[in-house]
Amino acid sequence: MIICTNKMEYPLRTQCQRVHKQVMVNGENERVSLLFMKALVSRGSVDAVSQQMASHPQYLESFLRTQHYILHMDGPLPLPYRHYIAIMAAARHHCNYLVYLHSAQFLRVGGDPLWLQGLEAAPPRLRLLDHINKVLAHQPWLSACSHIQTLLKSGEQCWSLAELVQAVVILAHCHSLCSFVFGCDTDSDFVPLSKSPNGVPPTFCPFDAANGNANVPQSLATPSEHKTRRRSLDSSCDMACLKERIQKSQEEREKREERLLQSQALQQTDIEEEEEMMCFTDPTRFITDPDLCYQEFARREEDHFQVFRVQDYSWEDHGFSLVNRLYSDIGHLLDDRFRSVTTLPSTHSPDLKRAIWNYIHCVLGIRYDDYDYGEVNQLLERDFKLYIKAVACFPDATKTPVCPLSLAPLKTSERVRRPSPFKFPSFKPLLALCVNPFFHCLSLQIHVNLLIMEARLQAELLYALRAITQYMIA
Repeated sequence: MIICTNKMEYPLRTQCQRVHKQVMVNGENERVSLLFMKALVSRGSVDAVSQQMASHPQYLESFLRTQHYILHMDGPLPLPYRHYIAIMAAARHHCNYLVYLHSAQFLRVGGDPLWLQGLEAAPPRLRLLDHINKVLAHQPWLSACSHIQTLLKSGEQCWSLAELVQAVVILAHCHSLCSFVFGCDTDSDFVPLSKSPNGVPPTFCPFDAANGNANVPQSLATPSEHKTRRRSLDSSCDMACLKERIQKSQEEREKREERLLQSQALQQTDIEEEEEMMCFTDPTRFITDPDLCYQEFARREEDHFQVFRVQDYSWEDHGFSLVNRLYSDIGHLLDDRFRSVTTLPSTHSPDLKRAIWNYIHCVLGIRYDDYDYGEVNQLLERDFKLYIKAVACFPDATKTPVCPLSLAPLKTSERVRRPSPFKFPSFKPLLALCVNPFFHCLSLQIHVNLLIMEARLQAELLYALRAITQYMIA
């Protein structure tokens, strides 16, 4: 056993430190690889959002666990309803990526394709969610007990409390995820359909050849494989055996060709269905009242909207217990997400993270009595606050570049400066604000966008759960 102390003057200590650091890096990489393998097994692909979050494996694991639970695991809502609600939520921000993703999932779990023609084609129960969807997406402080009462007392189309809570969680999850998608520029680079070259089915894996998969296209066989077969045949001394092997080879070839034709036919059918689906999934088809958008909460005082004070209704003391009681275990999963994002490893101080979090809640009408909001102006420069506000409150407008951003913490050493000769094409201006190489800057952008997403998620949940609580005690 080698013991490295701080006083050791040999190069061995440095080597041990390097090995320890490499082991940690390898461990994180293995964690990401395992998460991606699970995604490949369950969905057949790794979506762009998961790839963006891969720089933070601990958070990614928590995010995927929560998302899988609300969309696929046991719950009061049928699976098609869940994905349709997600479509409604993503459409409010014109997020083509999420609308397409959940449209495909909606059809995969047996949803009625006619519903994708637009909101008017959906069942009345789902249409009843439209108002609370609009409010939570753009002006969550308008959430009221009366909205909950309308949903729970609508005759045959009424919702149960458990169903409503799950629907609210899905709406808030997808609204906040839109902020992340647009903040990371995922939506603008989205290409829904891609045909594989040379007519090879996209589901074909080259490693199948090594496993003896009979579905391997004949054109993919290497010359060496043909030579091996020929040598094997030439070495046969029994003519009868040779004829038998030739016959079996022909039969196997015909079977492979038949399977390949069937596979290509199915693939072509899938492509045609997906192309038809794209016609159905225009986000504007799921939107009513398109003029409703975010308005400055601070300028709405004349309408007597009261500030939401966390001391009166908080996630820890009120929201967590209510949502966990009406929708089993979701409270623990959401709480783990909030904790994971606030404890992400970062070169910046916890004060900066708290300033970003509290500033997002502030622009959404939520205030903390024990926080000095003067720190927000000290830690965050004006341009950076504009970026945070744009991504959090009207993410669909962030497809057009905003002004250059910079972080302005109290300490000069924490400040991120923009290098003059180096540019990052097709990414938001925040990516051009780092001294270090590309990946550090990308990780910085993703870290900020994760904070924005989770802060917005908690804010929407607080407003909705408070309205449900008011209805329950009324």
